[in-house]
Amino acid sequence: MILIDPPLWPAHGRVWGHLVSDSSLAELHDFAARAGMPERAFDRDHYDYPVERRAELVALGAVEVSTRELITRLRASGLRVTAAQRRG
Repeated sequence: MILIDPPLWPAHGRVWGHLVSDSSLAELHDFAARAGMPERAFDRDHYDYPVERRAELVALGAVEVSTRELITRLRASGLRVTAAQRRG
C-alpha cells in the first residue's frame, strides 16, 4: 500500500510531505513513476512531495495517514532507513 503523510516540513520555499510503500520499494517507484514524480524526489526509503501535489497523489491511490502511522508502517515493512544508516 502507498502511504502519504501530511506535508509539514518547509524547505526551498515550499512545504513537503512523504510518500512511502509499506511493502516494497518496487511498488513505491512504480507509483511515483505513474504520478510523474522526478527521481530526485526519492530519498532512500521515501519520496518527498510538495503540498500542492497531495490531492493528486491521493486521487491516484495513496492512503492518507499520520506521520506517526507512516513511520510505524515503514519500520514494520523493514524498508525504513535510519538516521544512523543515512550518516554511514
